[in-house]
Parts: sequence; structure tokens; C-alpha cells
Amino acid sequence: MKGWQFVETNKPLELAEKEDPKVDAGKVVIDTKVAGICHSDVGVLRDPGWKALLGDLPVIMGHEVAGVISEVGEGITDYQVGDQVAVCPTGPSGQAPGYAYDGGFGTKVLAPAEDLVKIPDGVSFAQAAAGTDAGMTSYHAAFNKGGIKEGMTVGMIGIGGLGQIALQAAVAKGATVYAVDLNPKARELAKELGAAGVYENVKEIEQFEPEVIVDYAGFGVTTREALETVKFKGKVVLVGMGKLETTLNVTSLITKQATLVGSNGGTKQDIEEIYELFAGGKVSPKITKISFDEIPKGIQMLEDNKVTGRLVADMEK
Repeated sequence: MKGWQFVETNKPLELAEKEDPKVDAGKVVIDTKVAGICHSDVGVLRDPGWKALLGDLPVIMGHEVAGVISEVGEGITDYQVGDQVAVCPTGPSGQAPGYAYDGGFGTKVLAPAEDLVKIPDGVSFAQAAAGTDAGMTSYHAAFNKGGIKEGMTVGMIGIGGLGQIALQAAVAKGATVYAVDLNPKARELAKELGAAGVYENVKEIEQFEPEVIVDYAGFGVTTREALETVKFKGKVVLVGMGKLETTLNVTSLITKQATLVGSNGGTKQDIEEIYELFAGGKVSPKITKISFDEIPKGIQMLEDNKVTGRLVADMEK
């Protein structure tokens, strides 16, 4: 098998050839079809703070995995060879592909069966890969942590891979969503996806009294200004990790009696629910495809803010 492995912070990914993984009890071997590429991959490469989340190095990156089972380990009855599956990166095993073990930037992945989610009919491998993190994480933040419901007024910061999915899902569930993004292409996408209005700065939506603001960017100032903007007794959900540290205006937090909640990952059920929205056509994430060989270039594209929607690597492209 081949894979792009992380060796050290601020060093390029290395293309490695390794022995094919040998199946273990309770695990399956997946032939990777599509791997999603995430802004957190940029963080791993650029910020040494991410190394604490990694297992033994070097490790093949890629935490958004979708493919076909080629081997099934002892004791597994729910899955069989040929099943189309994705891997929940925050599943019951507590181990994420691309972090704890070799992930989706490799042509094969050995994954715990307890973390698998079956891909339903009508959902492509590209959608499935995007759904494992961008879908799961955005859905969990918006609906489980944010409590977004029909009739609510909502702000969303960062209409990238995560924000675009959450925006569509919130609109589908009857919320009014105001989108915020510095990128004019992202704002245009937000309009197409049903946003009630699009803005460059979150403070511009204060007039609409958003009950919940979800920060999918997390660049420090975005979170601080979200707290300054949210309605009295409103909630800000922080998901994005654009900056690992920030300073807050505690006056806004206290006088508004606001709630600031962190959200990370989600559950297999979140993935299943977002797949239902995909399969039903209610959510259709904008996806940009590159090839396996272009994965390092793709990460650079993300770092340079040159990707609209979600970026995935098609292993057969």
C-alpha cells in the first residue's frame, strides 16, 4: 500500500510504501475510495501543538475515510467483505484514523469495526468521506450543542467544508440562517444554499438578534465578536480551530448571560443522520476532487484559502 505520512511539524508529507495491513480481531481492512482533506490537516502540519494528538510517528494522515471492506477480522458479524463503509473519527474506540493509526491518505486502512458507519444508497464515496468529519462535526455542533430548531434565527461563521453542510441542514430544518465569511466565493455559495443574508463580519448580523451563533472558523476574533453579537441569553458554539488561543470580551459574556460551548467531533448517529439528509437530497455539499498524488497540494490549497466547499482526494482519479 501507499500513503502520505506525517513525519514532523513544518516538514512536507512523505510518500511511503508499506506492507498491506493485516486484519486483527474486531477490525476490518478498508480499501480507501475517497479521503476527505480538512483544515485541521493544515494545523497538524504547521502547529506543533497538534503533535500531542498524534500516536506513534510517522503516521499516514487522513481522518475522513470512505471505502469498501476487503477483509473482516474475527468476531465481526455486522459487516462483510464488499460493504461500503466510512469511519467515524470520534467513534467508540476513541482512536481516530490519521492520528492514532494510519488513515485515509493511504490506499488501505485497518479500522475498528465499532467505529464503522454503513454508507446508504444514494450517498457517494465523496459525500460519505465529507460526512464523517465535516458532516458529523458541523451537524453535532449546530443541532446537539447549539440546539438549532425550526423557527430559530442563527448565525454561522465560516462557510467552508463544515459551515456549508450545517447551513443547508439548518435551512432544511426550518431555521433562518445568516452567514458570515471573509471569502466572497463562500458568501456567494451561502446565498445559493439558502442563507437569509451574507456578511463579511459577524457584528453585521446583530440587528437580527441571533439566538445561536456557530463559529466554524475559530480565528480568535470571530469567537470574541460572536459573543458581542449574539442575543441576550444566547449561545455561541465554537468548533473551528483556526487559532488555538484567543482573548474574549468577558463583559459581553457576563452582561448578556451568554453561553460559550466548545464542540468537537460527534457520534456515529450524527453521521447516520447527515447521511439521511444527503440521501434525501436535502443537503448536497459542494465538493472539490483531487487525486491521491495531489494530496499535499490540496492541503496547501486549503492553507491558501483557495478551496470552496469540501476538498476530497479520489483515490481512483
